[in-house]
Amino acid sequence: MASDQQIDMFGDGLSATVSEDFDAEQIPTSASVPIPSGVYDDLNRLKAHCDRCHRCELGETRTKAVVSRGNPNADILIVGEGPGQNEDETGLPFVGKAGQLLEKILASVKLDSEQEVYICNIVKCRPPNNRTPTTQEMDACRPYLLEQIRMVDPKIILLTGASSVKGLIGDKRGITKIRGTWMEWENRLCMPIFHPAYLLRNQSRQKGSPKWLMWQDIQEVRAKYDELRGAASSN
Repeated sequence: MASDQQIDMFGDGLSATVSEDFDAEQIPTSASVPIPSGVYDDLNRLKAHCDRCHRCELGETRTKAVVSRGNPNADILIVGEGPGQNEDETGLPFVGKAGQLLEKILASVKLDSEQEVYICNIVKCRPPNNRTPTTQEMDACRPYLLEQIRMVDPKIILLTGASSVKGLIGDKRGITKIRGTWMEWENRLCMPIFHPAYLLRNQSRQKGSPKWLMWQDIQEVRAKYDELRGAASSN
């Protein structure tokens, strides 16, 4: 199938539809083959494609693709940057030290990562030496994330770190400038927050420190979550 007959999912929207002659089996082979919205009917099929994906060079060095964990019907979706060593070995996102801190952050406002949260990453394979994913790698993997968002259909998206913000909504500002700010993207509420790994490198809890700011942000997230749930239950 010629590339001009395919629908480009690297744009800003989630509204593309599947062409009748789209060959889903081509998806894992090359980033030159766009992935239209709606091509996946469930998250298990998406995971199966991620497990054998070679849309970028990260597929050559991974141990396991790291697709998601948590509740696929959650109202809160958390987007990380990319897998580290622990994640690459287990196939699950946020299970190392940064993941343990994320669990504590969520628990501090009584959010259960298995029931109320769905966790995924901008890229599904570990970049060598835990380096920052390249723009090309994020672009190649972004259609998978867009499909996850479409199927989970969260009310709130938390973007951990600058790469997550850039990779999903294209905002290139530093995380310290935009963290804790609600943004609207595709009719969804998004909030950039510090990546837990950054908090591990900044242990101070004094007022104005990253950990103190994270505490303010997660409380705001909890309040918005309760507000949205209350509005939904009253309709």
